[in-house]
Parts: sequence; C-alpha cells; structure tokens
Amino acid sequence: MFQKRKNQLLLKNIEQQQKFDEELIKTQQEIQEETLKHVGRELHDNVGQMLVLATMQMKVAAKTVKDEAKTKVEHAAMALKDSLEEVRALSKSLNSDVIFNLGFDETVKNEIERLNKTGLIECSLSINGEKVNFENKKDEIILFRILQEFFSNTLKYAEAEHLNVILDYQDACLAIKVEDDGIGCDLDAVEKGSGLINMEKRAELLDAKFKLTSQPENGTSLSLVYPFKK
Repeated sequence: MFQKRKNQLLLKNIEQQQKFDEELIKTQQEIQEETLKHVGRELHDNVGQMLVLATMQMKVAAKTVKDEAKTKVEHAAMALKDSLEEVRALSKSLNSDVIFNLGFDETVKNEIERLNKTGLIECSLSINGEKVNFENKKDEIILFRILQEFFSNTLKYAEAEHLNVILDYQDACLAIKVEDDGIGCDLDAVEKGSGLINMEKRAELLDAKFKLTSQPENGTSLSLVYPFKK
C-alpha cells in the first residue's frame, strides 16, 4: 500500500511538472509572438512609411536631374522600392494578426516569395490535397514559426542553393516536408541551440511528429506531421 501511494505521488509530481513545462513554453511563445507582432507593426507603420516618403522624394529628384545622374537616381529609387516591398513582406511574416488573416498556406507562400526576392536562395513550394482549416488558428502560427526557424538556419549555416517545401493535406493530418541542398551536419555532434530546441518544443505543443535529419555534404530535411484533430 505504501509503495502504491508512493508511485501515485511520483506520477502526480511528474504530471504537475509536465503541465508546468507546457505552460512555461506557452508563455514564452506568447511573449515572443507579442514581440514579433510589435516589430512587424513598427516595420509596416514607421519604417515602411519612411521608405514610401524616400521613394517619392527620389522620383521627384529623378525628374529634376539629367544624364548620368538621372540614371543613378532612378536606380536608387528602384532600390528603395524593392526595400519597401521587402519590409512589407517581412512585416507580414512577423505579425501574427496578419498570419491569422492570410491563413497558413498564404503566409508560407509570402515567405517563400520573400526568400526568392533576396537572391540568396532559390525556393519552391508545392501544395497537395484539399486544404483543411485548422480547428485552432494559433496552431497555424506555431507551425509557421517552426518553418521560419528552419528557413533561417538554412540561410545562416547551410550554404544551400535550393530550398523545397511540400504541404501535403491528408485526411487526418497535414504532412510537411522541407529540405535544402546545403552542406548539412552531424546532428549527434552539433550543439543544440535555442533554435533547434524551440522547433522541437513547438512541435510538442501541437502533438506533431517532428523529425530533423541531416548528413554532412548531403543537406538537411525536416518532416512534420500535424494532426488536424486531437
């Protein structure tokens, strides 16, 4: 009887610790989302408006100058216009309210287009099956943040030329496959940073199957299986 009560107490403590850890992760995610939302709004409202004004001023300047200077001013105006588009696309990917409105698919498309415009990597997106609306809209944001982390790591470390994303809508789940053709790494030997840990923890919050594989000189791939109903 004593052993039974002891085991019950241990199980209860483990369950309480798990609940505490889950709440802590959720709180951290909420803080991150609020921060990203604020940054996204600042980019759109403040930086975006400054770039709009600068673009208009450059267009006016282009009309008043001539010859070689005119060409340089026009090039500068185009650079400002491209910067404005990049800021607007980036603000969309950071602001969770925009993600809510756009939906998961459109948000991923926006991010892929943004990455392609950087010229740093060539990205592709394939969407298969019939789209299913998530029961919990917050899950869309968490899934997207996992993909964003993978994209970020690819750009920073992988030295990849191509990035491929597949969204496969199935009857009971959404299967996501992301892979790059970068230099890869030995995951057993590499130190797990906050980015990789956050990806795994976010997947746990969704009850999603998470698998990250990589080999030196053979790229990195991410597999996510998100169940629509729990």
